[in-house]
Amino acid sequence: MSTITRDALKTALLYGLLSIFWLVVCDYLLPLLIADSGQLAHAQLMSGYVWLALSALAIYLARSQLLAFMGVKANARRDQDMQHLRLAAAVFDSTLEGVLVTDANGVIVHVNRAFMEITGYQQDEVLGMRPSKFKSGRHGPDFYERMYKTILSAGQWSGEIWNRRKNGEIYPQWQSIRSIKDDKGAITHFAAVFSDISSIKRSERELAHLAHYDALTGLPNRLLFSDRAEQAQTHARRNKQTLALLVIDLDHFQHINDSLGHAVGDQVLKAVTERLTALLENGVTLARLGGDEFAVLIENPQQAMQAAELAQGLLDGLREPFVLDNQSLFLTASIGISLFPNDALSAEQLLRNADAALFHAKSQGRESYALYTEQLTAHAQRRVELTGELRRAIAQNELRVFYQPIHNLLTRRIEGVEALVRWQHPQRGMVSPGEFIPVAEQSGLIADLDNWVLTQACRQMCQWLNEGVQLSFVAVNVSSRLFSRGDLDHRVARVLAETGLAPGYLELEVTESAVMDDPEQAIEQMHRLRELGLKLSIDDFGTGYSSLLRLKRMPVQKLKIDQGFVAGLPEDEDDIAIVTAIIALAQAMGMRVLAEGIEQADQAHFLLQKQCELGQGYWFARPMPAEQIDWQHAPVFAPV
Repeated sequence: MSTITRDALKTALLYGLLSIFWLVVCDYLLPLLIADSGQLAHAQLMSGYVWLALSALAIYLARSQLLAFMGVKANARRDQDMQHLRLAAAVFDSTLEGVLVTDANGVIVHVNRAFMEITGYQQDEVLGMRPSKFKSGRHGPDFYERMYKTILSAGQWSGEIWNRRKNGEIYPQWQSIRSIKDDKGAITHFAAVFSDISSIKRSERELAHLAHYDALTGLPNRLLFSDRAEQAQTHARRNKQTLALLVIDLDHFQHINDSLGHAVGDQVLKAVTERLTALLENGVTLARLGGDEFAVLIENPQQAMQAAELAQGLLDGLREPFVLDNQSLFLTASIGISLFPNDALSAEQLLRNADAALFHAKSQGRESYALYTEQLTAHAQRRVELTGELRRAIAQNELRVFYQPIHNLLTRRIEGVEALVRWQHPQRGMVSPGEFIPVAEQSGLIADLDNWVLTQACRQMCQWLNEGVQLSFVAVNVSSRLFSRGDLDHRVARVLAETGLAPGYLELEVTESAVMDDPEQAIEQMHRLRELGLKLSIDDFGTGYSSLLRLKRMPVQKLKIDQGFVAGLPEDEDDIAIVTAIIALAQAMGMRVLAEGIEQADQAHFLLQKQCELGQGYWFARPMPAEQIDWQHAPVFAPV
């Protein structure tokens, strides 16, 4: 209760009590105080007048207080209503959503500032008009009819609608329309509140594009390509048509990234995309599956030969040099081809079989294409099975280390041995290294395999030295995967510490291809290995692409002549020239030379004449278990 209300009630109560008090005086006290009846009557008459006057005065004062209270309250309510109106107007005009109000007949009677900013119309341009002025033309009469029925039945409608700005631009809105009724339930106005969702729509389109297209090349990515392949496969099955899927992989693309940088690599991928797009006809889907791998989907090719001819055309087109920043780059590619329904009955299987065909093309020397066959499927399944068996073989100690003696051609004695891994399968017997080594490299098991062989070889070397065997070194091959990891020196140091072998008795053989994967990192790692005190040799020399400039920087003590050059000795003129050049190069650089693959006495005799110091091969001895090596005897060949 307010202070004014309390004061008014107090005043009315006070005057009421005075009136009662005066009545008591007149009716009870006056007769006791005045004995004369005439005087009493006169006094009572006068008191009646006084009572009337006091009552009138009390009523007047109480009425004044009440009227004053009522007036103050009315003013306060009016001020409060005005404040609410001002607040509502401020909110209406400052909200970021556009607001449009029409009367019951749909004539615009008010809009806010956000409406003008969003639509471009000023207030005086739309008052008295109808909202149909903003129609975009994207919605038919049925759309607006359903909207109006919903407003009348439910009292409101919300949804997405496309309208037109003053400049003619069509844009999307999220709009809510509500009917406003009076106390009798009759509609007096309609209020529409809307927001411009153009930026949201744009973001949705951008996200959809990022989800389905490659950011670098703008081509469909693997997700979108798989979806299109499924749709094409469904259509082909329904119409009894065929499909051809080509998977294209650039050969040795990693060398470009490593030598020229990823920025140049990205430029090359863009250039390859442009080249492939130009080589393909309209209606053919080209996608980038990831990395340097692309895919082509051909719908209803006439026959398998059409896919093969297209693959050959793509290979020929990619052989043309790519000119980037006035520098010519040469690329080759390998392609795997899978056909529907000949090779696969689903889009997923079609892509998987094309990958298998691609692997076959690469294994055949790259820069070629291959078609998928059932034989490839069986081969791929066998590799998967072999990977599982190899994991078990490592865990269950089914692997063995054999040693092939390395002879000094001049002294005819064993100077060292090469450690070679063998797999003693419990059911299949001895498994060829040519069968399981590639599987180990692709599955990532080669690092564990190399580490195990290195440990076993160092332990065996320690045992031989303790037994008094006169042996200078044990050579161990290092896979390119293990060599490229960059921590080989730490691994070797750990094995030497565990086995107790002096570093000078260990020789690591590294292939040219392992060095060429990352030449600078390889040379740096070679120096770290040399600092441990062990020896290094280049295996299969002459089969890779190492330059003499890099060879000069490598801390290598030995070159191994590949057996492919030894096989033609001593008749083949080309082999003679190559072997002679390698021996001369090694001698000039202060390196020793080892020829592998010697199988005949005249080969050993020729190599000795050319001053090749070391040799190994079946002529001397096959790889064998450590306990079977004959340290005393060596094959005899004609003296020099």
